[in-house]
Amino acid sequence: MASNAPYSPRRVVIGFTVLILVYLTIVYVIPRPAAVKPEGWHLTGIFLATIVGSILEPVPAAAIVLMAIAVTPILTKVELARALSGYSDAVVWLVIAAFFISRALINTGLARRIALLFVRLVGTSSLGVSYALALSDMVLAMMIPSNGARCGGVTLPIVRSIAELYDSRPGETAGRLGSYLMTSVYQSICVTTAMFFTGQASNALAASIASKQFGVPITWSSWFLAGIVPGLCSLAAVSWVVLRLNPPEIKETPEAAQFAADKLREMGPLSPKEKILAAVFVGVCSLWITGWVDVTTTALGGVFVLLLTGVITWEDCKSEKAAWDMFVWYGGLVQLGRLLSDFGVTRAFAENVVGTFASSGWIALFGITLLIYFYAHYGFASITAHLLAMFPPFMALLLAKGAPAGLTAYAFICFTNLSAGLTNYGTTPTPMFYAQGYVSLGKWWRIGLIVSFVNILIWSVVGFTWWKILRIW
Repeated sequence: MASNAPYSPRRVVIGFTVLILVYLTIVYVIPRPAAVKPEGWHLTGIFLATIVGSILEPVPAAAIVLMAIAVTPILTKVELARALSGYSDAVVWLVIAAFFISRALINTGLARRIALLFVRLVGTSSLGVSYALALSDMVLAMMIPSNGARCGGVTLPIVRSIAELYDSRPGETAGRLGSYLMTSVYQSICVTTAMFFTGQASNALAASIASKQFGVPITWSSWFLAGIVPGLCSLAAVSWVVLRLNPPEIKETPEAAQFAADKLREMGPLSPKEKILAAVFVGVCSLWITGWVDVTTTALGGVFVLLLTGVITWEDCKSEKAAWDMFVWYGGLVQLGRLLSDFGVTRAFAENVVGTFASSGWIALFGITLLIYFYAHYGFASITAHLLAMFPPFMALLLAKGAPAGLTAYAFICFTNLSAGLTNYGTTPTPMFYAQGYVSLGKWWRIGLIVSFVNILIWSVVGFTWWKILRIW
């Protein structure tokens, strides 16, 4: 999650001092495993310093990654062309193309129209409003790879408008409706981020790591099939559980459905651009599901159609700062992770840890590490940082102990997203919702903890069983 704090000279000096100390500690203080060459150990220092830098952000995270790529040829024997090769990765271009399509969804108003349609259909109760917004975010998550864009541009403004429709505002009237909607809709968004390849930006990075480092192919369609059943079960349960934990004073909300109907009437019929975009949306998702065409080629083809028809312009693409910011950090992180694998660092970690847990079978170790991994998110303000720091070594450890590769990959990747519901800083949308002022810190954390138990139970029972049926493991 990017910080909004100014990057002062003091912050830069302190931050980079910490990063340098991290690098020097790894390389010169911690003993290098015999199986890892010096170049690999220097890469480990660079990688861990990059992760710490992404958390502290003395400068923006993308700049940290670009600096790491720049110093890699200097501190190791890796050629610059090889260090930069992550920017040619097809998955990186898939995500950036999806960002452009998501900009069209928001700019044309089609994303807001989808959300309002759901509210009009099932928004006659507080629980129904929560379900409506959860389902609309689910639909948008099939294409928009930024949970922050979905929330900031679509979901959160509707939540706030409906709360204020019932005169529920931060403070004494928060409990009328707003407090419930803020907590239930946010928890649902954490589920939708886990359901799809495009649920949030670093999901594609996780799929790339699973495929290229551990031989577990994860595509848009395979993730869709894996996530849809446990995801729908979680969406059904979460809003209801939060209703019991944080009940609103107002249970029936006919005005919300009317509000949505009025807004849809104001928007009028679908514009020509919305019709074209809807066709592209359905076409791209259909091709992703069937797998007839490469997913990146499909996404770029969708962008091509939108540019030709004027739904978006090249100026729109150039001004999509989040996409280009993602391109820099994502492409660099993809290659840093790949280099760690190529130099045997991940394997060496797994072999050392396996020796520590030599007496444990993979099933016991899988359960222990998955819980540790999930609740370690209390220490992270970024799904990406959590994923990069812990997913590759835990994955390598469990594979070395004989755990099924597909089960391990999907479990850890999905649980990374679900764990974002624990705190008020777990992922990009979290501070957007929490900062509205409807929910106290204690209540937010209590709800997050209890919902985590529900999600873990559903995904461990329903999810693992469903994945067995799909022969993922």
